[in-house]
Formats: sequence, structure tokens, C-alpha cells
Amino acid sequence: MVRHALDGVRLADIAELAKVSEATVSRVLNGRPGVAATTRQSVHAAMDRLGYERPPRSRQRSAGLIGLIIPELDNPIFPAFAQVIDRTLVLRGYRSVLCTQAPGGATEDEFIETLTARGVSGIVFVSGLHADTTADHDRYRRLIDEGVPVVFVNGYAPEVNAPFFSDDDGAAVDLAITHLRELGHERIGLAVGPNRFVPAQRKTEQFRRMMAPVLGGEAEADSLIVHSLFSVEGGHSAAWALMEQGCTAVVCGSDLMALGAIRAARRRGLEVPRDFSVVGYDDSPLIAFTDPPLTTIQQKVSAMVTEAVRTLLDEVAGAEVPTEEYLFQPELVVRGSTAARPS
Repeated sequence: MVRHALDGVRLADIAELAKVSEATVSRVLNGRPGVAATTRQSVHAAMDRLGYERPPRSRQRSAGLIGLIIPELDNPIFPAFAQVIDRTLVLRGYRSVLCTQAPGGATEDEFIETLTARGVSGIVFVSGLHADTTADHDRYRRLIDEGVPVVFVNGYAPEVNAPFFSDDDGAAVDLAITHLRELGHERIGLAVGPNRFVPAQRKTEQFRRMMAPVLGGEAEADSLIVHSLFSVEGGHSAAWALMEQGCTAVVCGSDLMALGAIRAARRRGLEVPRDFSVVGYDDSPLIAFTDPPLTTIQQKVSAMVTEAVRTLLDEVAGAEVPTEEYLFQPELVVRGSTAARPS
């Protein structure tokens, strides 16, 4: 007589025969990731010997699919991340399921529910709520408790026991400020996104650390920090406010913000870089072809993604992976939007 595994199954019997925990048996029965192939085989063998029929979900799991949750694609750096992640997964024999967020669209929680219902092997989060210090991070702890392999890119939540891969935001500001100081600029402003996001906080901290001695104290340095949206409009309004305070240069939290800063300078009758210097952040695709070509801080997208995907797939295979944050060093790319301070 064949018994259905989901109908009166005794987890303890299967666990004892397979020499694993009942929690592991439950993950196998529900088709959840995070179980090594050899362990899954042991559980299936025990079920066969005990006369339990394997559940359909265990047989028809979406092996080889990796969920990718990423912000809206208006910012060109996010399609760049998605493209590199997808290419890296394909080379390893996997496919990505792309979930993009947009105002009024599906939430991160709704995407998580959809992906786990499909039985994806793991999930990559890029610049998601894990980067928001005011967000509830229990959603990630629940995923981990359920055995879903996850990795996070750009953002850090220390209470979440998972691997994180981030650009070194402090080093990025260091590179930008050092470059502008070498050009003679002293009143340098910082235009970044909302302060609740970890990357913005780290950029702000490094800016304050470097500029307070130059400007005469932290209060003066703080007055040259403007938090706005990560958009052209946000960069425009932030740069306009900084120019009102006599800044001759601005470091921006994204390339889109930098384009807005250039537009603001032109609306004030200034020429970039003769009268006002602008440094972006990301080195997004095509940014070298703007007018003027943008000096920016390049994120090491390929290096970050390669390491994040490798770690995730190791976890999918059942390996123990380090649960810490890995920082990647950015690079200054000097083009045509920065020049010596105007006399």
C-alpha cells in the first residue's frame, strides 16, 4: 500500500531513517531550497522505504530558477545589475526570474510570496528594503528560517543572518572629495538620497568626516549636505540649494542626480565644469556620452554580482556560507564634468 506523504506523514519516522532533522524533512516535503542534493536524496529514499509517495511539489520543484528583486528600471544602474546577474546565472546553469518594483506596483513582500510559491532555488535582493533602516527586516529572517537561500546587494541589515555585498560608500566619497580638493575646491556639497538608507548614511558620515576640518566644524559640513530623491529632479533641487550656499562643486549619490545638478547649474547661467564641478556615482551605462561626459564613481558591479551569485549557489547546494558584509572598492572615473575651482 502506498501512502501519500502529505496525508498523515510521520516526520519523525522519515527523519530517523534518513538520519536528518524533522525540519529538514519538512523542507524536502514542501520543496523548499536550502537542502543539499545528497540530503534530499536520503529523505526521498527513506520515504520510498517507508511506503510514502513523494509529494508533487517535491517532484516538480522549480530547480534552476533564481528570483531577482530589483528597484524600478528608470535608473540605468539597475538594468546593468540585472543584466550581469542574469548572465552570471546562465553561465552556472540557472535562470533568473526578474521582479522589478515601481510606484503603485507589486511590493517586495508580494514578490517574495510569488517567488517562494514558485519554489525558486534562491533570491537575490538588490537595493531593497534591506537598505532601509526604518523597514521591518523580519521578512528576511522568515525566509532564512524557512531555508530559502538569499543574498543582498547594496545595503546592510546587521540583524539579518545572511551574506551582504556592497559598494564601499565611504571610499566613494573619499575618492570624490579628494579629487575635488586637488582641483582647489573648498565649498563642496553632498547631494544624496533619503537618510534612512544605509548607502546615504555612509556617504554622509564620510563627507562629514572629511569636510568638517576644511569648513570649520561638523555643523558647517552638515549645512552642505542635502537629502533628496535619487533622481534627476532630486539632483536638480539639491544642487540648486547648494549653489545658493556658495558651493563650487557637488558630489552626488547617483548619476541621475548628477545630471540634475548639471541642469540646475545651467539654469543659473553657469557652465559645467568651468563654473561648477559635478561628480556622479554609479558609472551607469552611456553616462560617458553625456554633455559634458560625467566624472563619476564607478561601482564594481561585475565583481559584486559574481561573488554574490557564487555565494548564493553555494548556499543552494547546501554549503555553509559566511554571513557577513563584503565591501567592494569603487573607482574614480575622471571625465569632463570636473575642473579647477573658478577664481
